[in-house]
Amino acid sequence: MSDILTSNIQLEKKLNKLSWIASVAVFLLVVMMRRVKIDTSIDFSFLPPLYSTLNTITALLLIVALLFIKKGMANQHRKVMTMALATSVLFLLCYVVYHITTPETRYCQEGAIRYVYFTLLISHIILAAVILPFILFTYIRAFTNQFQKHKSMARWVYPLWLYVALTGPIIYLMLLPCY
Repeated sequence: MSDILTSNIQLEKKLNKLSWIASVAVFLLVVMMRRVKIDTSIDFSFLPPLYSTLNTITALLLIVALLFIKKGMANQHRKVMTMALATSVLFLLCYVVYHITTPETRYCQEGAIRYVYFTLLISHIILAAVILPFILFTYIRAFTNQFQKHKSMARWVYPLWLYVALTGPIIYLMLLPCY
């Protein structure tokens, strides 16, 4: 038993390093996509509805995963959380491709709705930038069978991830008339 625990902690340390590397790389990529544009003849205008749908699917998967774990269905919870992570990765790929190849769309609505939009947008951006490594760390804790650590992290990581996954499509819908 001690050997298994030791190897899980060693695996956790390796995966944590990879998570930090991936998180920093994603952060830099997202920052750079605002400054670097790739000129292409391919029209990527189909991507915003696609990546917004992926975000919606992620939110639904997160809710289903919560229901599974509350019912004690750990295997189903694990599978659904893995799917939520996968849809988030697909979202990120689509999001980056779109924003690195397409000019920025500015919010075009007037009045009080602008304050709602920018409040959602700013909170979404800040949380999305900060939450990624913690999503990965929480997943790693479960993957390495450290369920108490996983549970204590998930209590605060989960609602933030869900908020980011829900506000993304809401922001897209609010921006839709401006495309």
